[in-house]
Amino acid sequence: MASRLHGQLRAIPGAVIGFDMGAALAMARALGINPVAVAEFLPVIEAAIVKTANEKMGSGDLKRGDV
Repeated sequence: MASRLHGQLRAIPGAVIGFDMGAALAMARALGINPVAVAEFLPVIEAAIVKTANEKMGSGDLKRGDV
């Protein structure tokens, strides 16, 4: 599911700040995934994705489609 959320990232100029959690929970319901599990595990995944994306942006290595 996390890979499907790449279009639901919240960002400000120069930084990714996280997932749109409302969209993430709606997607979980649509996919039949337990929203309690999503609420438990997605923040951990989100933190790793945000960290990696911001590191890549800072180094200039982020390319379209990387996140």
